[in-house]
Amino acid sequence: QVQLVESGGGLVQSGGTLRLSCAASGRTFSSYTMGWFRQAPGKERDFVASISRGGGYTYYADSVKGRFTISKDNAKNTVFLQMNSLKPEDTAVYYCAADRFLTHDTMTKAGRIDYWGQGTQVTVSS
Repeated sequence: QVQLVESGGGLVQSGGTLRLSCAASGRTFSSYTMGWFRQAPGKERDFVASISRGGGYTYYADSVKGRFTISKDNAKNTVFLQMNSLKPEDTAVYYCAADRFLTHDTMTKAGRIDYWGQGTQVTVSS
């Protein structure tokens, strides 16, 4: 089992940057595919980005490709989401996700994820 704790959310102006972090408990962090999802009010939880167990492969939603970067530090049990050129439509609660069996390119449906963090709010003002 793994516990996930996100941090780094906040209020930023359009065009700004934020870096989200997700710290994971447990000694088998490197066995998990990790990802980020987001959920705006009244909407479903949508895939943002994912990264393979070893960190060598990544996958992004089209809406964030070229602006967001996911990375993973297995030594520190942490996954990051660097968000650049933020837009008001990026406003949402961002959730960290972990799964032992999904791969980086199949971790796109929220209903299939084993573990979730509590979420961190990101608000982008226009």
